[in-house]
Amino acid sequence: MSAAAPQPFDFRDPDFLANPYPVFRHLRATAPVFKAPLGRRFLTRYEDTVTLLRDKRFGRGYHDPEAMERRFGPTAMAEPAVVELTHMMLMRDPPDHTRLRGLVTKAFTARRIEALRDSIQQLTDRLVDKVAERGGMDLVRDLAFPLPVLVICELLGIPEADRQRFVTGSSSGGALLNPTPPTRAELDRANVGSLESSAYFEALFEQRRRDPQDDLITQLVQAEEAGDRLTTAELRANVSLLFAAGHETTVNLIGNGFYSLLRHPEQWRILRDDPTLVTNAIEEVLRFESPVQAVGRTASEPVELGGVALARNDIVVALIGGVNRDPAVFDDPERFDITRKDLRPLSFGGGIHFCLGAQLARIEAAVVFETILRRLPGLRLTDPDHPKWRPSFVLRGLTELPVAWD
Repeated sequence: MSAAAPQPFDFRDPDFLANPYPVFRHLRATAPVFKAPLGRRFLTRYEDTVTLLRDKRFGRGYHDPEAMERRFGPTAMAEPAVVELTHMMLMRDPPDHTRLRGLVTKAFTARRIEALRDSIQQLTDRLVDKVAERGGMDLVRDLAFPLPVLVICELLGIPEADRQRFVTGSSSGGALLNPTPPTRAELDRANVGSLESSAYFEALFEQRRRDPQDDLITQLVQAEEAGDRLTTAELRANVSLLFAAGHETTVNLIGNGFYSLLRHPEQWRILRDDPTLVTNAIEEVLRFESPVQAVGRTASEPVELGGVALARNDIVVALIGGVNRDPAVFDDPERFDITRKDLRPLSFGGGIHFCLGAQLARIEAAVVFETILRRLPGLRLTDPDHPKWRPSFVLRGLTELPVAWD
């Protein structure tokens, strides 16, 4: 790639998805506030991204039908998945965001999350027990995917009899988050997924109204019943959000983590020799192979960012994978180093939209890494040179990860 002007890149290109980091480096060097052909601006510098996430002049703007039509086309508000998106707290600005997040935060407390640690350990041991004698597994299918799904099922209060359908399911809504508009086929799949999950959760809400339990869904249903704090559409959308966000990023964090550690065997050895580095290793994984690769905002008024004048309604997308490798913040950023000091990756966002599930994701990853270090210390990749990345840009993760041990 030329060191001169930025070159177009395709968020659907398998080669780009496999390794987007050279493009990010080039953009940072040549156009750190890059204007793409569709008009969106893309950021690759850490400082600019912190401003984007914290400055109140940048918002989500997903409540405006005109904005949704600009993003998803003229049929936007007739697409069930898009309409559901507009009710999610992740996509709302204050005061709606403040109300929704405040309500969910009361149920999604740090104490409730920490109390799950023993259950997470038991689930992890159970999943490892199933494969321990085999000498090999697909780490995504057998561990990284089912564990977060089962954990969020328990937190929400999804009955045990129903959990297997979620363990064997797949995601269909991730395409709506990508910087490029979804195809008709992607929208159709997202709509089917949205309608199916809505029908399931509606039935579960009715159960919890009749028979309250000590779970998150009961607390949210009771909040809805208390008055106008939460509409039925908001309840449905935000439970779906909690379910999806509660496992999607954690699946990728665990899978990307093992891939990065085993792809750099000297780092795996360092961690194996000193398991107290697990917490720091997780932060380095978040920096080096962020499970979320992009975060977008819309300018609510004319504003300058990174020396570039933006107009009202300009869409700005921070390329988190590039931001987390900004040499102005991280020394030798292309090197994977679990002993790195002062790690502050932006993988969980920032500002008022900082990820509610960050603590849960970190606990799950820590339990999994500690368990595998203890029980399968000889873990190795069986095909290190051909990783199979998901065909999605924003949610970066592997579809499979074959590993073996002696």
